[in-house]
Amino acid sequence: MNETLHKALLPEGLRDLLPPDAGIEAEVVSRLMAALASRGYERVKPPLAEFEDNLLSGAGAAMAKDTFRMMDPVSRRMIGLRADMTPQIARIAASRLKKASRPLRLCYAGQVLRVNGSQLRPERQVGQVGAELIGPSEVAADAEVILLAAEALGGLGVRGLSVDLTMPKLVPAICQAAKLGPEQVDAVRRALDHKDAAALRKAAGAAAAALGELLKAAGAGEKSLAKLSALDLPKTAATERTRLGDVIARVKRADPGLVITVDPVENRGFEYHTGVSFTLFAKAVRGELGRGGRYRTGNGAGEDATGFTLYTDTILQALPEPAPPRRVYIPFETEGAAAKRLRAEGWITIAGLAAVRNSRDEAKRLNCSHVFDGGKIVALT
Repeated sequence: MNETLHKALLPEGLRDLLPPDAGIEAEVVSRLMAALASRGYERVKPPLAEFEDNLLSGAGAAMAKDTFRMMDPVSRRMIGLRADMTPQIARIAASRLKKASRPLRLCYAGQVLRVNGSQLRPERQVGQVGAELIGPSEVAADAEVILLAAEALGGLGVRGLSVDLTMPKLVPAICQAAKLGPEQVDAVRRALDHKDAAALRKAAGAAAAALGELLKAAGAGEKSLAKLSALDLPKTAATERTRLGDVIARVKRADPGLVITVDPVENRGFEYHTGVSFTLFAKAVRGELGRGGRYRTGNGAGEDATGFTLYTDTILQALPEPAPPRRVYIPFETEGAAAKRLRAEGWITIAGLAAVRNSRDEAKRLNCSHVFDGGKIVALT
């Protein structure tokens, strides 16, 4: 293998982000964080690595299989590289911000690293931007984070946005009421994940009819709610259904144009969620822009919380084509004051480092759209 090519080779799922994408991503993160801050979410910055027993406790337990682990040479304790930032925010809220007033609104941005990618997201290093609303249990909190995520993405210019809602505890509630055993529950989960009605009828026993109707109920928000309302559900499941309806009603009142769908049996990626949860999609974009929902910050004794995480790699695919940057070539002999004035006017200045025979050719070679010539800015054709 060529030595230069060998040095450029990266582990599977990792990549360099080059111009202009790296700059665009930085701008996207900045604008998203500004949108979250404008709604009262304050930024926190957790570390890239933590002690394993802290990182994988509470909500973090669901990320155990995705977490890189190593021995810390200083403490001689096992540490993990974060695979998701939400558990870290939960830890901060329960410890360093334990006495802060509730509801607690926090936001964050950073990179996470995972052991394996997925079919839809093969990348193992992913940029995340997110917000967590910690403390309240009200339906209004669920609606707030959904609307905030939609507003932040819409502010970037994302079009064709839709929100797919699910209730991760609905299926377990039905299985528990039907007294299904652990092996049956696992078989049911596999059938639902593959949307396999035949396998579901075979595995679900006494719960087959109810779970089959849940599977059929997936679809547009109001139509799905109508199908769910017709079902005779156990008390716990019925409570979840009512909350889902309340959330949809609040979101639609605030943002009538937002497309809402419901998949009442979806569970993948929501292993630690305890209530109404959601995934964000954009038309003609492969993969999810983000996901979120209700959870508990600790192992049973924690607080109610809800929030979301957005994925910058997918967001970049959903954005309209950016306008080309205004880059102007400044010949070597030009006084510095002129370039400073142009930067104040919003130009990107590319300074010549030596005298050249043809400034226009040099400007084109350096990917400039204009050249500063004779005290004027001249467009290149």
